[in-house]
Amino acid sequence: MRRNESASARMLAVDDDAVACQLLVEILSEEGYTVESASGGREAVDRLEKAFYDLIITDLKMPGLDGLEVLRRYKEQSPETLVVLVTAFGSMESAIEAMKAGAFDYVSKPFREDEIKIVVRRALNQRRLKKENEQYRQEFVRTYGLDQIVGHSRPMTEVYKTVAMITGQNSTVLIQGESGTGKELIARAIHYNGPRAGRPFVVVNCAALPEPLLESEMFGHVRGAFTGAVVNKKGLFEEAEGGTLFLDEIGEMSLSLQAKLLRALQEREVRRVGANDPVRVDVRIVAATNQPLDVRVKEGRFREDLLYRFRVVTIVLPPLRERKDDIPLLADYFLKQYAAEAKKSDLSFHPQTIEAMCRYDWPGNVRELQHAIEQAVVLTTGRVILADDLPLSIRDVAASEEALPPFPLMPLDELQRRYLIRVLREIPNRTEAARILGVDRRTLYRMAQRYGIPLADERGQTFPSSE
Repeated sequence: MRRNESASARMLAVDDDAVACQLLVEILSEEGYTVESASGGREAVDRLEKAFYDLIITDLKMPGLDGLEVLRRYKEQSPETLVVLVTAFGSMESAIEAMKAGAFDYVSKPFREDEIKIVVRRALNQRRLKKENEQYRQEFVRTYGLDQIVGHSRPMTEVYKTVAMITGQNSTVLIQGESGTGKELIARAIHYNGPRAGRPFVVVNCAALPEPLLESEMFGHVRGAFTGAVVNKKGLFEEAEGGTLFLDEIGEMSLSLQAKLLRALQEREVRRVGANDPVRVDVRIVAATNQPLDVRVKEGRFREDLLYRFRVVTIVLPPLRERKDDIPLLADYFLKQYAAEAKKSDLSFHPQTIEAMCRYDWPGNVRELQHAIEQAVVLTTGRVILADDLPLSIRDVAASEEALPPFPLMPLDELQRRYLIRVLREIPNRTEAARILGVDRRTLYRMAQRYGIPLADERGQTFPSSE
């Protein structure tokens, strides 16, 4: 127990024996707790409406309201308060009744000072760990919530719909997509937004381990099954009990191991390496691959029946080059994240930086974009991230294109009109728009008037109009 938490814990000692009650107050006060006393059950219950106690220690046998009734009232009205019962008339029946009613512990009188101190520390430690676990769980839900998947393009909208529909189900899911498209993020979103969120999410990278080791990791082994198996060991299927097992890079798994995996999926049971008896498992399977599994089936490198088993629900994540509309949104998301980590407030992108990022094809997908922006945030010395802050590979592509997108052949005058409209639409500041076009502001207004493009000058006059 950390000292600051000990000092902040507030307790109530309840006993109709004034000497015993005062003894409890003194023992616990010496530990740094704030301790009050109540001379009976009625007084302890009356304090429910006036104060919150982290823990109460109450005698069992008291006139009027006894300790069990105090316990029940506190569990009804202040369920977070820990209750420890003490008694000089202990029996098996009363102990069972107390624990069933929600008591943390049951201590017999006369008790040793150390015994009471240990029980109290254990109770407060347990409550602290429970709170921390809940905080971690909530943090994971926030981290992997559906709102953490960024993008509003049409392909991603379809992904959101599918994920939202299957989070509450138990179906096996196959996620396909190139490296860096966020397959594990989708798998975690499915897990942490579903009924298994409070249970483990276990990741297996099927490409990272040789076959014998991967089999042992997935299914476990018994002592003596092979050289080095000196103890029994649970596999990751068993570790994920009640939760989700994420099989990443499933296309890299060997055929012999695929057969064992197929049996585990069909029978819902696994057999540890070297064991005779199977173990039942309740696990949701989410698999992912960047391989075209249909092609691997034709090549004889992936089992067709296992592919069908995985394809109960299939989610295809588009590469970033096919959803470039999402790049500004993703860039802004990562900018906020890394600017906060680097303690650089008010960072923003120059329009040409966004334009350069949108021209690039991002072979490493979202992961490459994320790392590029992390680098830019670290290296920039100003408040505006310029294209020069991006990695060289991105700058080279942007510079080499001089790029106008592909367009149909047209008269030069029409091309000039269209380009003027684009610049005015993307650059609201007229001085900056004129600078980009290489003209002065008066020429800019004349060009707009010539092409019939409405444009307000600094006096509020709108072109086209007579000058």
